[in-house]
Amino acid sequence: MPSGSPQSGVGRTIAGRYLLLNRLGSGAMGHVWRAHDQRLDCEVALKEVVFRNPVEAIEERAARVARARAEARHAAGLRGHPHVVTVHDVLEHEGLPWIVMEYVPGALDLRELVRRQGPLAPAECARVGLAVLDALTAGHERGVMHRDVKPANILLAPDRDGVPYARVLLTDYGISVQPDAGEPRYTLTSALVGTPGYLAPERATGGPPTAAADLFSLGCTLYFTVEGCGPFERDTQLAEITAVVLEEPRPPVRAEALGPLLSAVLVKDPALRITAADTAAALTAIAAPSRTVPGSRTRWARPQAPTRTSYSPAAGGLPTSPAAPSPANRRVRHPRRAHLLRALLACALGLVLALGGVWYAVVHPSGGGAAKPYGDAVGLARPLKDGDCVVADWPGTPFQSGPPRLTVDPTCSERTPDGQVMALVSSPSADEARRHGSDACERRTLEVREKLADVRGYAVVPTRDGFGAAGRRTACLVLGAHGPVYGPLGDHRKPGMPFVDTAQMQKRDCLDAPSLRVARLVSCTGTHDQQVLGFTRLGPGTTLTEARSLSDAACARDVPPKDYGFDPSRYEAASWTGTSAWLSGTHLVVCTVRKQNGGTMGEDEP
Repeated sequence: MPSGSPQSGVGRTIAGRYLLLNRLGSGAMGHVWRAHDQRLDCEVALKEVVFRNPVEAIEERAARVARARAEARHAAGLRGHPHVVTVHDVLEHEGLPWIVMEYVPGALDLRELVRRQGPLAPAECARVGLAVLDALTAGHERGVMHRDVKPANILLAPDRDGVPYARVLLTDYGISVQPDAGEPRYTLTSALVGTPGYLAPERATGGPPTAAADLFSLGCTLYFTVEGCGPFERDTQLAEITAVVLEEPRPPVRAEALGPLLSAVLVKDPALRITAADTAAALTAIAAPSRTVPGSRTRWARPQAPTRTSYSPAAGGLPTSPAAPSPANRRVRHPRRAHLLRALLACALGLVLALGGVWYAVVHPSGGGAAKPYGDAVGLARPLKDGDCVVADWPGTPFQSGPPRLTVDPTCSERTPDGQVMALVSSPSADEARRHGSDACERRTLEVREKLADVRGYAVVPTRDGFGAAGRRTACLVLGAHGPVYGPLGDHRKPGMPFVDTAQMQKRDCLDAPSLRVARLVSCTGTHDQQVLGFTRLGPGTTLTEARSLSDAACARDVPPKDYGFDPSRYEAASWTGTSAWLSGTHLVVCTVRKQNGGTMGEDEP
């Protein structure tokens, strides 16, 4: 079925079971969808193969369909591996294969993470590399080669405790005809698949896929992760393939301890290339100091909040004594000294307990002062309510440096809020809130987060002492990932509300746009001028002024209205740019659809 036909869009049911909810991404070979499994009542990811050339040879179509089925079966053999996206099923619908896979909420591919936050530290890069190598080795032991290891095929997602980027998952495992996140594939034969700049030299010259070739691709991926660009990155695909075969990689400048390993794994002769076992040992040694998750300080971070220094009144109060003699000598030669030491220690212990009691009374007065719901670090005296807008001051790197100090903005606009409480999750106990509050918030805020361009979830979990004061509930925030959100989000927005910034716009919003600079939120059941379809990103060197002239074309290319069922003879792409996306450096653009004749749209639109 051709790309962009109305039948391929949101709301379509595949194989009588999977309801398409929204498109997660597209590539040269097709689309990736988030879908609802109506039989098991859960969410999955569906990969759809699309043949854009209607006259493509029947034999080639049949071969690609058969290969998709075979490769999906290979990937399904790795089901349950902690670093592989699970393949649940492969099915055929209307003559085309669909791959049913694990849906990973909150995931970001490695290429996009580096693009947003910059190269990773060598130790963190090694942690990611170890996980991917573990997945590759498990496949190699089964005789399955990945054939397309690259940053776009590595996902980083929160773990069960909500730690960002803690999970590392290899995706598109051997499914060579599946979408590739927008990067072109280089194919010499129907069996040779890869990405320019990440192919091993022996693969680029027609050799078969091997474990050593996957290892070379992993080396290119690690190089990109620590340097921010590929080792053979060039202006054209042909130049990249030539560089892979004939040229040495650019000398790394940020790799530090990772440098020698990169040199060993990017050796062109596979017989001389470092082995997987030695690669794992080297990565383990480099990753050992790593105690953090990837990320760097964002541009919008406010000055660090004041920190308090905790101390004990007894610190330094206990006397130190010289090295004690052996037990036998102490009993015989210094009986009085032993008694004296015991007495001094008893007095010191009593003093510690007494002063500790005074200190606790000062810090925790009993004169009716209620415990803070979320502790001193968060600092709120009352529990958060659904819809509260908050300003977040982080003690260090946002989302990685411990809880932010929160202030409620009752106007939800004057203090430029960083986010909003979108849900509250009740728990039977404080321990239960600590164990499951983050996961519950992740689920409760997933829908609104997927509709916004640049946000993240954050759970404000009550402390043990503040559990009752918090109403026994965890507050689920949605915060701007790289800057403020400038006002209310989701269902807390009112019809007629003017958008202060594009950060508030979400997918499927209907807009009244009386001018090029003014947009208001209106109900989609009535007339409106535009509808938000999605988002795209402009290059890092693009200025805001340039963006306003380039963004319509970028949206027409990356988020074409025809993919959402809009007739290209009647509708066209439009866009909105906001100051926040340029202050944060994300350069995100909101893509919309409008009628070509400037007329209003109605509720009967696709």
